[in-house]
Amino acid sequence: MAKKSVSDIIIDTLQAAGVKRVFGLVGDSLNGITDAIRTREGIEFIQVRHEEAGAFAAGAEAFLTGDLAVCAGSCGPGNTHLINGLYDCHRSRVPVLAIAAHIPSVEIGTGYFQETHPTRLFQDCSHYCELISTPEQAVRIIESAIQAALGLGGVGVIVIPGDISRLEAEAPEPRLASLGHHSALVPASDKLAAAAALLNDCDKVTILAGVGCAAAHPELLQLAAALQAPVVHALRGKECVEPNNPYDVGLTGLLGMPAGYHALTDADGILMLGTDFPYRQFFPEDARVVQVDTRPLHLGRRTRVEVGLHGTVAETAQRLLPLLRPRTDDAHLKMAQQRHQDDEQHLAELATGEAGAAALHPQHVARLLDELSADDAIFTCDVGTPTIWAARYLHLNGRRRLLGSFIHGSMAGALSQAIGAALAYPGRQVVALCGDGGFAMLLSELLTLRQLKVPVKVVIFNNSAYGFVELEMKAAGTLEYGTGLDNPDFGQLAAAAGVQGYHVSDPGALETVLRAALAHDGPVVVDAIVNREELSMPPHIEAAQAKGFGIYAVKALMNGRGSELLDLAKTNLFR
Repeated sequence: MAKKSVSDIIIDTLQAAGVKRVFGLVGDSLNGITDAIRTREGIEFIQVRHEEAGAFAAGAEAFLTGDLAVCAGSCGPGNTHLINGLYDCHRSRVPVLAIAAHIPSVEIGTGYFQETHPTRLFQDCSHYCELISTPEQAVRIIESAIQAALGLGGVGVIVIPGDISRLEAEAPEPRLASLGHHSALVPASDKLAAAAALLNDCDKVTILAGVGCAAAHPELLQLAAALQAPVVHALRGKECVEPNNPYDVGLTGLLGMPAGYHALTDADGILMLGTDFPYRQFFPEDARVVQVDTRPLHLGRRTRVEVGLHGTVAETAQRLLPLLRPRTDDAHLKMAQQRHQDDEQHLAELATGEAGAAALHPQHVARLLDELSADDAIFTCDVGTPTIWAARYLHLNGRRRLLGSFIHGSMAGALSQAIGAALAYPGRQVVALCGDGGFAMLLSELLTLRQLKVPVKVVIFNNSAYGFVELEMKAAGTLEYGTGLDNPDFGQLAAAAGVQGYHVSDPGALETVLRAALAHDGPVVVDAIVNREELSMPPHIEAAQAKGFGIYAVKALMNGRGSELLDLAKTNLFR
């Protein structure tokens, strides 16, 4: 058996897993790893300007492909910069391996320069995190970390001191038993019978579907037809539930619309399929619930579940369908579908613009992006208002993809995720819907965009504020504070960095600018100046929120800010 350096063992194993790139930032403790990559064909080191961006980019690649993606950080600060992006990867359950370089092994525990404790640091955002302290451990630890990331869905971390990475050990050919492994999971027959009996006993059933339906679209439609049930989707389920689905009635929750909200609250039975939808206040109190999930800890976690089915959605649905009684009453479904049509009409009315207006409606920007982008475009979106406009205005067709920090809820992910997406799928159009705050937070990655020359189209919803935070403050009855942003012209900033830049505030010019940006053969930044006071209201306003807006209005008047109330009256708050 031949001897190899630990770095070569690691890179051999990554290539055996199909890894084509490692996102990161160089540093002396990573020199053994980067030098091993340098000498190889078929794998490259993708330099970013901040390790957090590398983790976001790797997470996007893993999400879109389903395959292992990799990021790396040097010792100390390089590791800590990875943390936020890795939290997002882990909570999104995408298979990512992080290579965390460490200080020289002889110095561990001495308070050495840049010393941290990576095995503690990454423990809460990984399934597996272990230190390679001797070369003989390398094979088993790298394979175990990859197995954990692929098999459990999430992050695996290997911690490697710089000196250990250059030492040698005997190395067999890599073996990764979890590679390409996808197992069906079927609930017990008595559980299936109990679920069918419950659903058969209900008059108005609604399906709440999430990302667990990704491989079960035909079965989802068959269940909806059998139950004459409207289908409400969670945000992460949008791309796999919405396409070609006449039963889909949109989102519920804080980003949702009335059709989805009422489809659930009007139901006496709910079938949850592959979703861990977190907002308990949007579940009805009295409905009977059946939940299907591959993770037993999720059964009943959000609402009281009468029958929990531990299984994959497609296989569970196939066994449940023959047990359901035929239905002819479609009144519940028809009502939800009509509400959904009304919602779509209302959204269309808000997404218009007149030439010469003071500012763009952000809805107008999102609607045009939906209409002008490619049929197989990949969209990324920052948290806050860009996620709202993406959720409400982007129509997914089974070929388009949509991703964001939908569980971890981190700012600044959209541009880095778009870079990862563009590298994973060269030739496909990639559009990043960024907030001005999110874009600025990792502004360093504009330089990565320039250096890599990937043709990402960045559209900034620039409202000169942390807009969603302002909305939260108003709902709580407080005057906004610390939310204003004094932004530069991001189009000129992009041009100064060597990236095509546009600045647009006139609704009459918007379509021309977006067409030019999408047609450009390189990276583009569009700085779209949108209305700061545009409010996106949830489908249901709780009494405390209504009271909060009332208190805010009184405070605004008393503080001489009555003009803000006039601006609000022009938005959809009072429609």
